[in-house]
Amino acid sequence: MRTPTLLLYGIVALILAWLIIPIIIIVPMSFSSTRFLTFPPPSWSMRWYEAYLGSAAWMQATRVSLIVSVSSAILATILGTAAAYALNMTSSRLVRSLQMLLLLPLVIPIVITAIGLFLVYAQVGLLASMTGLILANVMLGLPYVIIPVLVGLRKFDPTQEMVSRSLGMNRLRTFFVVTLPQIRPSVISGMLFAFISAMDETVVSLFISGGEYQTLTKRMFTALRDEIDPTIAAISSLLTAISFFMVMLVAINAHSTDRKQGKAA
Repeated sequence: MRTPTLLLYGIVALILAWLIIPIIIIVPMSFSSTRFLTFPPPSWSMRWYEAYLGSAAWMQATRVSLIVSVSSAILATILGTAAAYALNMTSSRLVRSLQMLLLLPLVIPIVITAIGLFLVYAQVGLLASMTGLILANVMLGLPYVIIPVLVGLRKFDPTQEMVSRSLGMNRLRTFFVVTLPQIRPSVISGMLFAFISAMDETVVSLFISGGEYQTLTKRMFTALRDEIDPTIAAISSLLTAISFFMVMLVAINAHSTDRKQGKAA
């Protein structure tokens, strides 16, 4: 192996280590038996996981986050898939220009979005409400659905829809019977990414959630102001595991799709 190649591998390994080590180091700290965050832990214990699972306040925040994440992922998937289908089918420049508008949550700094939502919600009475949290995360999750679904639709042969409609099916039934089964991996990937986005979202939650509708990430952030204890590390480890599991599902889904397409070819 040549020196430039070894150098490239070394640089990539250093970058990966820089990204991964701060995440991995939290895991052993969550099993510490001490009252404060220390690394390496002097001894091992599950007390902070028990403290999290036994706390009514933490469990309430977890329930809110799960309800918001699942609900917003489902709604974002439905709306994002419909939007991607419309963008793919239309030839109008005006309609296609809406794609940039739908992808704005990826471009605009999240704190600006949060301030805007706070000001709007304050006027319409959606602050500290489940509805407000779900709607905000639907907006933030739409780009994560639209992008993969658009990719799936552009790989799909539209003549299959034309054949189906020529045999008497309407457009809606054609979509569910012919199109959706073939773009299903892209839809699933978008839904999983929308779920991860909602589960990990913090900045918007700091502005618009509160009371009994306080998300887990906001409660973690506010708890850090009072006292830094390993309970935060335990919750962070669980959230990291959930995110990793979701990303693995996306990777497995993409891999199985590639294998099916390879066999079909």
